[in-house]
Amino acid sequence: MCTQLDMSMTYHPQTDGQSERTIQTLEDMLRACEIDFGNGWERHLPLVEFLFNNSYHASIKAAPFEALYGQKCRSPVCWAEVGDAQLTGPELVHETTEKFVQIKQRIQAARDLQKSYTDVRHKPLEFQVGDRVMLKVSPWKEVVRFGKRRELNPRYIRPFKVLSKVGTVAYRLEYLNS
Repeated sequence: MCTQLDMSMTYHPQTDGQSERTIQTLEDMLRACEIDFGNGWERHLPLVEFLFNNSYHASIKAAPFEALYGQKCRSPVCWAEVGDAQLTGPELVHETTEKFVQIKQRIQAARDLQKSYTDVRHKPLEFQVGDRVMLKVSPWKEVVRFGKRRELNPRYIRPFKVLSKVGTVAYRLEYLNS
């Protein structure tokens, strides 16, 4: 069976988008753990990884584990769901190749569908003086510091009042020290 390793590159939309979306999903899951369980999110990392790899993904129409190994993951919760039939040799290679082609087609179809949704719904936002807006917090620019766990901080903070428009997409906001 021939395989090809494709490395992801910066600013390469196919791999960049998939990687960024996966990272965003994992961060959201860890953020939920942080909110629900407080400090110590790293203790929940194995569970988050397990849940992500065994959750249905619309783009491939299967869980990543199932797509990769051809069977549902055996876990203490669902021992009864696993079938007894095991493929070996040429049958396994043939089925794996078919699944690979099918998954690739599904990813492309999902990408096309997501692009069409974005193209239809994408509208530039404009605000008026006096509107209240949420401020997106950028962990990279360290605009607002919340503590050491920057990646799991809130994405947006309280509503701010728009004072004036200073550019085509830039606004001056009222900032209160509270």
